[in-house]
Amino acid sequence: MRRYIRALLLCTVFAVLSGLYVYSKVFYSDVSVRWNGARRAFIPQRGTGARPGPQKPHWYNRYIMRQSSQMEGAGNRVQSSPEPTMHLAVVACGERLEETLTMIKSAVLFSIKRLYLHVFAEDQLHTSFMEALESWPDFLRLRFNYTVYSISFPSENAGEWKRLFKPCASQRLFLPLILKDIDSIVYVDSDILFLQPVDGLWDFLSRFNPSQLAAMSPEHEEPRIAWYSRFARHPFFGRTGINSGVMLMNMTRMRSTFFKNDMTPVGLRWEELLMPLLQKYKLNITWGDQDLLNIIFHHNPDFLLEFPCKWNYRPDHCIYGSNCASAEEDGIFILHGNRGVYHDYKQPAFRGVYDAIKQYSFGSDPVTSLLDPLKEELLKTTHTYCGKSHTLFTKRLALSLANINRKTTHGR
Repeated sequence: MRRYIRALLLCTVFAVLSGLYVYSKVFYSDVSVRWNGARRAFIPQRGTGARPGPQKPHWYNRYIMRQSSQMEGAGNRVQSSPEPTMHLAVVACGERLEETLTMIKSAVLFSIKRLYLHVFAEDQLHTSFMEALESWPDFLRLRFNYTVYSISFPSENAGEWKRLFKPCASQRLFLPLILKDIDSIVYVDSDILFLQPVDGLWDFLSRFNPSQLAAMSPEHEEPRIAWYSRFARHPFFGRTGINSGVMLMNMTRMRSTFFKNDMTPVGLRWEELLMPLLQKYKLNITWGDQDLLNIIFHHNPDFLLEFPCKWNYRPDHCIYGSNCASAEEDGIFILHGNRGVYHDYKQPAFRGVYDAIKQYSFGSDPVTSLLDPLKEELLKTTHTYCGKSHTLFTKRLALSLANINRKTTHGR
């Protein structure tokens, strides 16, 4: 009799635990499925808040013809290996059109392999993006293709996600769920400038071990002056946290992985994790989606590869003196103009690089039209700590610019 009662109790406990597990999975899955899918928008959707298409649609006709010819060409090259394509994503809301186009310009100018751009933007910016990109010279347009998407968040708390930190910045969290057919992608903020080919960053994918599914740089190099180690009210990655302005993602792995967390003993998939995480920490986070990423990788450190600060060089690395060893050795590979430094005069060295790339005319000599004027402008910034390190801003850029004339001539 006692054996029977003991067996019955064990079965009851097992049934209760199984029920709790199933309930937790169903609950979080139900939270994540109600989703407003992103629209692909080669021409903006007509309706409230969307601008009508351009009156002269010649640029769109060229786009359609180019797509058709590429598809026909692909059919004639069945036996040849397709050219490898790198995927680059950016989010633009508010007054970020010009800044985003300058970022794309730097990426396309220097990259070696073909690029596919995934531009997530508010509907009223779609036409402006497409008109600008289609106006670029044909020799440059042959190096990239693109899609413009509407901003999209899960239907529950969509407004809260959109307003989290900067407008639309948290869109990056949902890229694995929107771009379901894309294996891997480089995400960058709109205030990024590539000073060397995207290819170098893309190559980090080949360095991932079997568990790694993302790569970012540390938020800071020195814990004594780093923000997270001094002020954070939530878990963060490593000694100083990570910065999400440049983020490499293997999205296939992100979609299939179960993530450890501090909300349930059950591992949760990416789409199950985000909303509960926001609900738990929204009163404790300062930097929005970046803080959520820090929390996720704090509990899953084996999933993240750190790359050096030269791949995400910000004013924090020079504002109080140079503290990015990899940039001091090799130069700056990617410049991150956070704090709005491209648009004010607080850090003129950063603004000088931004203005030089923005004003560069396609096809003109890159040394005399971009590098030489930039070097001259940077010499005027040596009264600032960042300006004192002005050679770091042009060391890698000079090598990248040396290839532009060769690629331009070959493309024509």
